[in-house]
Amino acid sequence: MTKAELVDHVTALGDLTRRDGEVIVETLFDSIIEALKSNDKVEVRGFGSFRSRQRKPRTGRNPKTGESVAVPAKRVPYFKPSKELRDLVNPGEANGAGKKKTAAAHEAHVVDPHHPPAM
Repeated sequence: MTKAELVDHVTALGDLTRRDGEVIVETLFDSIIEALKSNDKVEVRGFGSFRSRQRKPRTGRNPKTGESVAVPAKRVPYFKPSKELRDLVNPGEANGAGKKKTAAAHEAHVVDPHHPPAM
C-alpha cells in the first residue's frame, strides 16, 4: 500500500475530504518521526512499537573495489510488531506454535537446586 492509497483509505472511512485524509496521515508520520528523532519510543497497542537502535561503528567493504570503508556509528529506526499483529498476519501459527518455544525456553532457565550454576 502506498501513502496515496493510505490517504484514500482514511478518506473513505468517514466524511473527510482528501485534504483532511492527507493531514491525518502526514500528522501521524511526522509524530512518529519526531519521537524517534528525540530518542523516544512510539507504542501503538495491538499494532507494535517504533524505536531507534544504536549501531556501533564498523568496517565495511566496497563491493565494487573490495576496499575497506569505515562505517560510522548511527541510530536506525526499528519496528517491532505486537503479538496481536503477528497472529493476524500468521493465523496458523497462533494456535500453540509459540507455546512450545516458551516451554522449551522455560526448561532451559530452570536451575537444579542441588546443582546450582557456577559463579
